[in-house]
Amino acid sequence: MKGLVFLSIIISAILPSKQLEAKEMDVATFGNGCFWCTEAIFQDLKGVSKVESGYSGGQTLDPTYKEVCTGTTGHAEVLQITYDPAVISFDELLEVFWKTHDPTTLNRQGNDVGTQYRSVVFYHSDEQKALAEKYKKELNASGAFNDPIVTEITAFDKFYVAEDYHQNYFNLNGSQPYCNFVIKPKVEKFRKVFKDKLKD
Repeated sequence: MKGLVFLSIIISAILPSKQLEAKEMDVATFGNGCFWCTEAIFQDLKGVSKVESGYSGGQTLDPTYKEVCTGTTGHAEVLQITYDPAVISFDELLEVFWKTHDPTTLNRQGNDVGTQYRSVVFYHSDEQKALAEKYKKELNASGAFNDPIVTEITAFDKFYVAEDYHQNYFNLNGSQPYCNFVIKPKVEKFRKVFKDKLKD
């Protein structure tokens, strides 16, 4: 009996430390144009464990890519980013978000035009909302961009994962012309600017 009691004490002493070792992950959801172009950027960041391409912000349930492309579902192409806030903060993710797309063009990124390509932060908490609004206000006040930032800051509702062929698109299709001429230059520029934040 004494042995069992002693074992229980030992286990009780070990369990809290094991629980502390478990990482508390957080989620960010950004719309910054075509998810093919932006997925690879966030995949490269230290502290980011998963990036999924998908759709948020619309009224159509479980939309398909074809439906979203019509611009009638209300959804934006977004990235759902799972990250470790002990390694990379939401502030740092916002910095990457705003520096790797044009947040001043309404419903457009380059040649991609439509509400599905809008610039948007879907916040998951009051803290994320406050940080996004603060960052947007400071960027506008600083004159960092020639035109006002039109990025929406909206409460997160639902996320629908995009079809399998959209996931990890650049890494799996790097030899395709679109990847070579559109995505690759963006990724290379990002890696130069944020080289201190990249995974080893």
